[in-house]
Amino acid sequence: MNRSITLCVGLLLATVLQLPPSSGTAQAAPQGKVVIAQGVDPTTLDPQWHEETPAYNVLLNVYDTLLFRDKDLKIIPWLAESWKLVNPTTWEFKLRRGVKFHNGEEFDAEAVKFSLDRLRDPEMKNRQAGNLRLVSSVDVVDKYTVRVATSKPFPTLENQLALRGHAMAPKHFKGKDKVFADRNPVGTGPYKFVRWSKDEQIVLEANEQWWGGAPKVKTLVFRPIPEHAVRVAALQAGEVDIAVNIPPHLVPIIDKHPKLYVTKAPSVRTIFIPIYTHQYDPANKLVGPVDAPTKDKRVRQAILAAVEPNEIIKTVLEGQAIRTATPLTNKHFGFDKTLAPVAQSVDRVKKLLSEAGLPGGLDLTLNSPDGRYLKDKEVAEAVAGQLTKAGIRARARTFEWTTYLTQMVYPHKASPMYLIGWGNTTWDADGTLGPIWRSGNPQANYFNADYDGMIDEAQTAVDPKRRLELYARAQRLMLDDGAVLPLYQQMDLYGVNRNVNFQALSSEQIVGAWLSLKDGK
Repeated sequence: MNRSITLCVGLLLATVLQLPPSSGTAQAAPQGKVVIAQGVDPTTLDPQWHEETPAYNVLLNVYDTLLFRDKDLKIIPWLAESWKLVNPTTWEFKLRRGVKFHNGEEFDAEAVKFSLDRLRDPEMKNRQAGNLRLVSSVDVVDKYTVRVATSKPFPTLENQLALRGHAMAPKHFKGKDKVFADRNPVGTGPYKFVRWSKDEQIVLEANEQWWGGAPKVKTLVFRPIPEHAVRVAALQAGEVDIAVNIPPHLVPIIDKHPKLYVTKAPSVRTIFIPIYTHQYDPANKLVGPVDAPTKDKRVRQAILAAVEPNEIIKTVLEGQAIRTATPLTNKHFGFDKTLAPVAQSVDRVKKLLSEAGLPGGLDLTLNSPDGRYLKDKEVAEAVAGQLTKAGIRARARTFEWTTYLTQMVYPHKASPMYLIGWGNTTWDADGTLGPIWRSGNPQANYFNADYDGMIDEAQTAVDPKRRLELYARAQRLMLDDGAVLPLYQQMDLYGVNRNVNFQALSSEQIVGAWLSLKDGK
């Protein structure tokens, strides 16, 4: 059975088994409110101008993508009812009919073309653009059929369009800049944007005409509460209904609370520390080797040998994490189970530093967010402490999330190293190894032509075995170059009000259409 036939059969089953209730089905009107406390506010509400889960969690409720993933992480039809590979470089999508944007505009093939062309527009400089760099054109076949042509085979296009390429209302956004999009979201999703009070709350209201049927919850409110203890206190006081990143030591308190419960899942997210080997300018253009001690490969290798993440998992995270050898989890395509974590060795650290002409050690700064990830500040401080004990005198410098991304990470000013988490919900190695380390991407501070070649070939190879081989080689090269210090896979812990039906997902997504209230209020 060829790929196209297999895909079509799978889609028929998906259409029957996985779709949300039809909007034609009689359903009760949305009721009640759910308040969600994330650690940080989104940096933007432009669906194409970010790569961050706090923004995705808000925007996946306002905007729909062509494809989506169900609770079991299988790709399912969404705005596209079916799709097929016409030839190795052309995908065809049949679109759902009768869908309206929140402002009344009709969703059709022209809207898909507008949205994907906007994402790829080099003048817009969208942060997601690199993920679709193989797309060469988006062509309207008829009102409800669109074809996406690629310059080379693009086997993970489905994965990308289940996460990115949100449908944006053409008339509403045409000719408007990112500032307008940031403040005036209009999509086809289950919730409509109401208002954003920066660093206070984002309010969404149910879209009762959503093609998937009216959501059960009328109002969603997203609140940023960076301090873990304050977030839990707000949950206990009934001020919020779902709180993310519950500190492990507070889990027993929530478990014993009569009105609360804990739900958890091994996260898609891994926490790691990219180490600068090269410097890029704010336009992601290579400048040259970084002007820091980490330009020496031996220094980078010493950093990897100085840290023992298992100790941090035990003492800081109280066991609520899984040690990783690379920035991928074992559920990602491209995960190499034969790769073992770098072993801690103070003797090796001293040897490498001596060979680098630094027998007395050196001073480095580890940059980190404060409040974005589970105990991120404490983890950064623990890493700095281990580095210092091994002879690399390190200090942790922390930042508020928006400042961290916009002034440090994206402008390439977080040298010599920075702590970050990456929740790759394409579930393919391409969604991690490309954006963070392939040169020219917004977060890349590494350059190795061989590595770039492996990533580029893997992105277009249609043979899964060849792709696995390339990803394994790329990860080994990256680790040998000391371009990253892998730490752990995060365990997502949520505290939830017992009146709310919510299940933690490995994707970290909070899908309003899947929420409900037990008493309807």
